[in-house]
Amino acid sequence: MYKDFFLKRKLITVPFFLYNPLMHLNVENFWKDVISQNRVVLPHYFTDDAVIRWHCTNEQFSVAEYVQANCEYPNEWNGEIERIEKSGDTTILVGRVFPLDKSVSYHVVSFIKCDGNKIQELDEYWANDGAAPEWRKNMKIGRSIR
Repeated sequence: MYKDFFLKRKLITVPFFLYNPLMHLNVENFWKDVISQNRVVLPHYFTDDAVIRWHCTNEQFSVAEYVQANCEYPNEWNGEIERIEKSGDTTILVGRVFPLDKSVSYHVVSFIKCDGNKIQELDEYWANDGAAPEWRKNMKIGRSIR
């Protein structure tokens, strides 16, 4: 559920849970706002002291740094959620991200630990999608997933 607000004379749509502490984080809405690089709404998904880690590149961000890195990432993006699992206060999301021209694609596994309806910790593992390495192709084992 979304609610409309005006910010500096511009209409923005904000997930309703951000204004209702009894509701839980909607991971699908968070995903959409990450993919669309929604600089206005993204900070509201996190607690003030949240920690975001991109393990594959050995980087840790504050909320402001994460929003900057995500929203200033070049190009416009699209993506799809492939799987969501829940374990206690942690939601695990597997997604695929690609630029609008679909020239490349990436997979991400996100571990989203919440404190109520806000993200306290976000641990992400990113990988480039691509063909199997030549040495494994030479073994003539396995098959394509899609």
